[in-house]
Amino acid sequence: MTGKADEVQVITLDANCPELPLVEAGGRAVALVWPGTGATLRSMHHFALEAGGRTVQQRHPGEAVYFVKSGSGSVTDPEAGTDPLITGSMILVEPGTAYVFTAGEEGMELLGGPAPHDPALYAHLTKAA
Repeated sequence: MTGKADEVQVITLDANCPELPLVEAGGRAVALVWPGTGATLRSMHHFALEAGGRTVQQRHPGEAVYFVKSGSGSVTDPEAGTDPLITGSMILVEPGTAYVFTAGEEGMELLGGPAPHDPALYAHLTKAA
């Protein structure tokens, strides 16, 4: 699906969302809003982490923002330590900061991503196109 800057799109979490290699263990990440949907300034990903699931370490040139939709866990900045997360938490990651999300016993569902989008996250998708 491609969009134009002057049109409204309704984005849904479904089987058409491309998978992203952002989960190291116990879960899945997909792109909801990304250049493939016509986005130029923002990205939004959906992470579904199982109990103890963990993302790969990420670091982006721009900032990133995440919302914990459900569950709990933590976010770790290797240079600054680990902070707990609960349902409703918002996380702002400054440009160039490394981070990893880890789900707690009940798992964790996150929505968010870097802004502007990080082209490196979609390289595997553009090669296949």
